[in-house]
Amino acid sequence: MDRLTDGSDLVEVLGDWTSTSAGRAPLYRRLAEAVRRAIHAGDLHAGERLPSERDLARALAVSRATVVSAYDELRSIGLVDSRRGSGTRVVRPPGFRPSVEGRVFGRATPIINRTNEGAGEIISLARAFDPGAPHLRGALLDLVHADLPALLNGSGYHPAGLPELRSAVAGHLTATGMPTEPKQVVITTGAQQAIGLITQMYLRRGWTAVVETPSWPGCLDVFRATGVRLVGVELDNEGIRADQLGRAMAEHQPDLLYVMPTYHNPTGILMSTSRRRRIVELAARYAVPVVEDHAYTVGAAEGAPPPIGAFANSNAEVLTIGSLAKSVWAGLRIGWVRASIETAERLARHKALADLGSPVLDQALAARLLPQLPELAGARVAELRDRLGRARELLTQHLPEWRWRTPDGGSALWIELPGTDARIFAQVALRHGVEVVPGAATDPSGAHDNFIRFPFAFPDDVLTELVNRLSRAWAEARR
Repeated sequence: MDRLTDGSDLVEVLGDWTSTSAGRAPLYRRLAEAVRRAIHAGDLHAGERLPSERDLARALAVSRATVVSAYDELRSIGLVDSRRGSGTRVVRPPGFRPSVEGRVFGRATPIINRTNEGAGEIISLARAFDPGAPHLRGALLDLVHADLPALLNGSGYHPAGLPELRSAVAGHLTATGMPTEPKQVVITTGAQQAIGLITQMYLRRGWTAVVETPSWPGCLDVFRATGVRLVGVELDNEGIRADQLGRAMAEHQPDLLYVMPTYHNPTGILMSTSRRRRIVELAARYAVPVVEDHAYTVGAAEGAPPPIGAFANSNAEVLTIGSLAKSVWAGLRIGWVRASIETAERLARHKALADLGSPVLDQALAARLLPQLPELAGARVAELRDRLGRARELLTQHLPEWRWRTPDGGSALWIELPGTDARIFAQVALRHGVEVVPGAATDPSGAHDNFIRFPFAFPDDVLTELVNRLSRAWAEARR
């Protein structure tokens, strides 16, 4: 069966095709060059069928003539061949060997590849702009002077995490209303590794996980890479819908539930206390482990409910993921998982197999910063509130047709593009210098194909330029 079933599949392979080495050449030559690079990188295989001119033109938001000319160019250099009844297929010349520069594919492809490639001239909405907290420098200098000699005298191997950091995380979680012992905490290299380790522990090919729709593409890719079947449940203003969740658990008997209760990504919804309690009840009834991801929490709003794990009893298994990425800095790759002592011990064994433990100096720095987290988060929340106000002002002025709900928290808007497939708009936006992650990456059901995630935590000049570019792209797309 051909892998590229429609134009959008090839779009994922090509990535930022407008910025190839063809520079400012006509679009058809840039497209041909992007396909040529994909073939040489081994991302397109010999015999693989390319989409029809019409399908690819629609997916790329270009004229059919552009695609026809690109295919003609590729035929002229012997990289594709077209035959009646079998379409256009990749040809590998004799003696050809693909390079090893292939891209990573999945729903989070734009995020991962943009991180690898750097910002360039493109303004990317694939990730939020979160500069490091100003406290980092002082904490790092204090660490070098006060803690480094003792750390260097140790073995450096702490699979479950540096004891001082596990204690600091336990204290932090206890302060949120979820009493925690250090033995219940496993330190990970960011929240993404935490998701990967939990997936290894709980899921196998063909098993089932329930997720929110929409959800975080990076998590969906981890599940899919394991061969897990995903069942989506919609959200309302209180979080994941309890009625649909109950039906999904009864019908599918899932092996795991993954939710983001505090400032859900991408919607920014804060799950209510009653909904958190209901999740625990359902998890206990159907014996389904719950993973709650708090990686997108930037400070808890006043009166915000404690984590779901705070409501769990001995009949419900809840694993709570946290991270310093949003409150401190994404470059400080420190996350954690809080679970029962028995589960934490199992997870620590998986962590040891992965990397023998996260970097000790990073952990020591995190241990110094965690007591300051309320202060750091408070400053970050105030900054985001100002950025949100500016983003709303610019969007209302330049893109009045776009619709959004003001988020309860977080650093992004979940925007609906009326009457427009966001995958197609993303191609137009790319030609105007903006990388957009369409809603299809967050929800394979198609229910959010006309949405985009709009991080607003950019400096004012970048935010202004971003909205101006999007406004020009929207005008072109509507034409």
